Amino acid sequence: MRILLVEDTRDVGEAIARRFKAIGHSVDWETSGAAAADILNSTGYDLIILDVMLPELDGFEILRRLRRAKSPAPVLVLTARSEIEDRVEALDLGADDYLVKPFDFRELEARARVLMRRHAGETTNIIQCGDIILDRASRSARIGRREIQLKRREISLLEILASRPGRVFSKDELLESLFGFDEDVNPNAVELYIGRLRKKLDCAKARIVTLRGVGYQLVSDDTE
Repeated sequence: MRILLVEDTRDVGEAIARRFKAIGHSVDWETSGAAAADILNSTGYDLIILDVMLPELDGFEILRRLRRAKSPAPVLVLTARSEIEDRVEALDLGADDYLVKPFDFRELEARARVLMRRHAGETTNIIQCGDIILDRASRSARIGRREIQLKRREISLLEILASRPGRVFSKDELLESLFGFDEDVNPNAVELYIGRLRKKLDCAKARIVTLRGVGYQLVSDDTE
């Protein structure tokens, strides 16, 4: 999904962004607290990974402003400060989870999955629509028992559509979820990925429907 990473330590930020992009998520990375606060005033995210010690504006103040604005976005706080008072303050301000540096990237990814799953109202990493089954943890998909080979953005697109079957997603929504600010994206990219994914789901008991001028939805044959 679309993630905002706010981390001013360059090697840590690069490593986190690279890990999440590699599994198909769109990541916007900011090193300044003030810049991150400005972005959050106009852009919604499925997850915010937030460092505490930041230039210009610290993570606690960003979190305070975010919750004051009634934003429901899940927030995972990252920090080298391990004192219990800091953890309590972050949680009381509205953080959903807290991870102390240094950390294992596998744990970070697992905690991120939990928060995004909880935000979507889901209890497991498995998403199913018709006979299409997607595993968020392994980033794999199958039709019935047959595994289908999907590239990382195809998996992300399927995850978006399958997590809310029947919901219509506009082209702009999909562009924002699949690509970050720093990516030069062709306006026809969504149609390209929709076309590729549709072919790979050709024999499934669910299909991608195009509503001309409106957007796209994944519909299970069982609901018709």
